[in-house]
Amino acid sequence: MVRTLTFTRPDRVPRDLWSLPGVGMFRAAELERMRTRYPSDFGGPGLGYGRGLAASGDAYHRGSYTDEWGCTFEVCEEGVVGEIKRPPLSDWSGLDTLRPPRELLEVDWSVADRARDTDDRFILAGTSIRPFERMQFLRGTETLFMDLASGDERLLKLRSVVHEFYLEELSHWVERNVDGISFMDDWGTQSALLVSPAMWREYYKPLYREYAAMIRGSGKFAFFHSDGMIADIIPDLVEIGVSALNSQLFCMDIEDLGRRFKGRITFWGEIDRQRVLPFGTPDDVRAAVRRVRAALDDGTGGVIAQCEWGLHDPFENVAAVFEEWSTP
Repeated sequence: MVRTLTFTRPDRVPRDLWSLPGVGMFRAAELERMRTRYPSDFGGPGLGYGRGLAASGDAYHRGSYTDEWGCTFEVCEEGVVGEIKRPPLSDWSGLDTLRPPRELLEVDWSVADRARDTDDRFILAGTSIRPFERMQFLRGTETLFMDLASGDERLLKLRSVVHEFYLEELSHWVERNVDGISFMDDWGTQSALLVSPAMWREYYKPLYREYAAMIRGSGKFAFFHSDGMIADIIPDLVEIGVSALNSQLFCMDIEDLGRRFKGRITFWGEIDRQRVLPFGTPDDVRAAVRRVRAALDDGTGGVIAQCEWGLHDPFENVAAVFEEWSTP
């Protein structure tokens, strides 16, 4: 993993399988078979956060649930994350009393330092850091876009509350004995950013710059995820020091990404989970992997064999991802 991230010719491409909650809930035996056949090169810190005082319900079963910030979601399909339906700040009246869920962070952080006692893989810490999405959950998606368009100054106060909580969360992780730390936000539609690049740079890039600086300043690698067509902001992510980017490559021009960014950032997957993985054949999957390899993998590093297993994706298609990456 370190050779991959530093472009110093790893002996092979690292593996990383993600699975949606429904796969573990309803296809556990298949998931275990896949993990046994193609073990991941990532380990976790083994640390779970506390439960938020505002939280109720189950995030992965049909019905409604409320998360730790008091945002209520509706789940329409078992094992699939729901959509925000009742944002607690649908109007601004609750802004002054908004309380971040600091009880989540009241855990024994030393647990994460002991992960290496039983796991010699690359330890990647996941965080809850997602400022744009959190602000959507708190305000509602349409309302937040109107806030951004109008330049409402109360938006800056909300951003500050969210950001300060995430800085507090991150301050714990940078002290831990882990190799990498990840954060995320979904920024793209199928064809463009959800906001203009200029707006993204004004409102959110400064936040990400702080996160990446804290992570890199502690000697760790910064990992970032975003769905959608985000080619316009990849140069910015490189600039602020993101080491590995998980993105929907097949929403973009993969060959152009290779020409522009190969050797500058590690492509942390993925293979097309909207069309190829759910609806293609194993041969289609292998062809997709070959396309990614041809564009991004020159043997020096900078690419991770990652894919996300959706609830209805055939076992054979997911296996084909790692089979093809294992082919010399």
